[in-house]
Amino acid sequence: MILHRILEHKRAELRHKQSRGYITELKGRIADRSIPKGFINALEAGMTEDSPALIAEVKKASPSQGLMRPEFQHKFDPVDIAKTYERAGASAISVLTDQEYFQGCLDYLAFVKDQITLPTLNKEFMLEEIQFYEARAYGADCILLIVAALDRIQLQDLYSIARGMDLDVLIETHDERELDTVLERIPDARMIGINNRDLRTFSIDLGVTERLAKRIPAEKLIVSESGIHKRDDVIKIKEAGAKAMLIGESLIRADNIEEKIQELRSAPQPDSDPVESTTRWV
Repeated sequence: MILHRILEHKRAELRHKQSRGYITELKGRIADRSIPKGFINALEAGMTEDSPALIAEVKKASPSQGLMRPEFQHKFDPVDIAKTYERAGASAISVLTDQEYFQGCLDYLAFVKDQITLPTLNKEFMLEEIQFYEARAYGADCILLIVAALDRIQLQDLYSIARGMDLDVLIETHDERELDTVLERIPDARMIGINNRDLRTFSIDLGVTERLAKRIPAEKLIVSESGIHKRDDVIKIKEAGAKAMLIGESLIRADNIEEKIQELRSAPQPDSDPVESTTRWV
C-alpha cells in the first residue's frame, strides 16, 4: 500500500531532523512570521450560491502519475501557479511539500506564502511535532492530519499541537470508521475533509463524499478532496453538503487554469467571453 511506504520513508526522514539546532533555527523563523491567517474563515467567506469555496493545489507530481505536466521536468514555478489561482478566485492555496513522492519542498510553501495574500495549507504527512514547527516557519496557516496515517492518540496529540500554534486543521477521512473517530475524539474540530480517493487502490468515487457528508454535523465545514474534474462533479459534492473543495490535478493539467476554475465554479454563461489567462505552460 502506497500510504504505508510513504509513512515509512517519512519516519526515516524525520529521524534525521531531530536536532536541537534545527528546532532553534525553526523557532527563529517563526518569530519573524506573522500570526497565521484564518484558513477556515477564508473558506467560509469564499462559498457562493454556485460553488463551494476552492482550495487550489500547487502540485508538481504524484506517486501514481509522476509529473503533472512533462514541462515540469525543466520548469516548475509554484509562485506563478499560486498567483494564477489567486487571480481566478481561489479562497486558499494548498502546497505539497513532500519531496520523495510528490517532488515538493518546504521552500515552495515559503515562496508562495511570501507572494500571495491567500491563506496556505501545508499538504504533508504530519507525524511528528517538528513538522508543525516547519509548517509555521515556512508560512502555513493550516495543516493536514490524515486519519489513516495516525492512531487515535496521535491524532488527538497532533491536533492539540497544531491548535496550540494557531494553525487551522484539515482532518482527512476516507470511510465511516475514520469519520467516527474524528467525531468522537475531536468533537471541536471545525473542518473535516473527505478524500474520494481509496488509498489502497487509488480509485476515485465521489460517492464517498455523498455517503460520509450525511454523517457530519451541519456546523462542520466539509471539504471534498480528489476526483473533482468537471462542473457536474462540483454540483454533486455541493448538493452532498461540501462547503469547500480541494482541487489540484484538474487545474494543473488544464491548458488555461483561469478558464478551468471559472468552468468548475460558475453556472454556465452561454454569452460570456472566454477568460484570458496570463499563465502559459512552456
